[in-house]
Formats: sequence, C-alpha cells, structure tokens
Amino acid sequence: MKNLRIPLAFGLAFCSLLARAQSVPAPKEFYFEADPQTTRAIVVIPGEDDAVVDQLAASVARKPGDVESRVQLAHIAMKTGRAELGDELYRAAQKNAGSNQRLSRAVTWNYGWDLYRAGEPQRALEQWLKLLGGWPSTPGWQPPTLALALWKLGYKAEAVAWYAAAVRTEPQQWTDATSYAQQLPDWRDDERSTLAEVHAAWRASPPAWP
Repeated sequence: MKNLRIPLAFGLAFCSLLARAQSVPAPKEFYFEADPQTTRAIVVIPGEDDAVVDQLAASVARKPGDVESRVQLAHIAMKTGRAELGDELYRAAQKNAGSNQRLSRAVTWNYGWDLYRAGEPQRALEQWLKLLGGWPSTPGWQPPTLALALWKLGYKAEAVAWYAAAVRTEPQQWTDATSYAQQLPDWRDDERSTLAEVHAAWRASPPAWP
C-alpha cells in the first residue's frame, strides 16, 4: 500500500494544478487601455537603507493608515528575504486601502511583482487575477504579465493565448521579442527571457481568435 501513496499524491497535485489553470479566464480580444495608477512603483522615500526603513516604520507607527509607507516597507522586506514580514505588511496595506480602488489596485499589482520575484509565481498570479474585470477593464499590462506568470507555472497554452492578445492589440510592439527592453524597461533580464519563450511558442503556433 505504501507504493500507492506516491501516485495518489501526484494525482491530487495534478488535479490541483489543473483546477488552478482552469480558473484563469480567457483573454479578451484587445487591451488598449492605459493603467498608470496601477502600474506604479510605490515609493514614499527614495532608497532602501536602514535610515529609510526607520522613517517608513515611524510613519506607519504614527499613522497606521499610511498605506504607501507600509507597501514600501513590504517591498524592502520581501526584496531582502523577509517574506513573512512582507506578506504581513502587504495584507495590512490591502486592508487599509479599503474602497480606494486606485490605491488598492496599485498595492495588489506591486504585491504580485514582489511575490513573483520572491519565487512565488502562483501567488503572484493570484494577486494579478484580482485585477481582472475592474477598471480599466482591458489594461495593456495584463496580457504580457499574465503570460509571464502562466508560462512560469507551466500553463503554456494559456500563456500563449494571453500573449496573443498583446499581439492583436499592438502587433508592432509584440511580434518582435527584440523590442522587450524598450517595451518592458522595469522587467528583469530573466523575466524578459521567459516572455521571449512565450513569444517563440506563439510564433510557432499562433492561436486563432476567438
């Protein structure tokens, strides 16, 4: 009976992964909208040294509702390997942002990127999926970003489908992977390289619409 446990565990894990992939909605046809309020780095005080951390922490202590200082602290924590503290700070920031949709979306977008760069693409994807269907409803950042996370997780068909939405929207920008440094200046080299893999898969077999 002991030998049966490994296949069973594998089967359960596979079903879980399949369910997660199926929970990602299909992309829309075009994504023309700008979303600068969401896709902004939240920086209250330039820098990340101890003096900056002390100032940010003091601000949060004085004003617990200071969402942006809390987010910058969370970013520094996750970047320096203190993931648990970063999670705690981000969750509190999301709660404190409340009904302020512009601020809430920015917090969630930043949280997703910090999770991705901390080696947690599944949790990053979960954060970014919260931003689907909101306003703006078809922001241009979504197709390449979701394609990146989906490919990293092994959901290759879904990643290519999302990448195809970027190509339909701005073919001159996304049909050539050599333009990524210009199109995605804030992405890291390894992230652009991963997206280039999606691009190669799209180029080999571009999906039809719809």
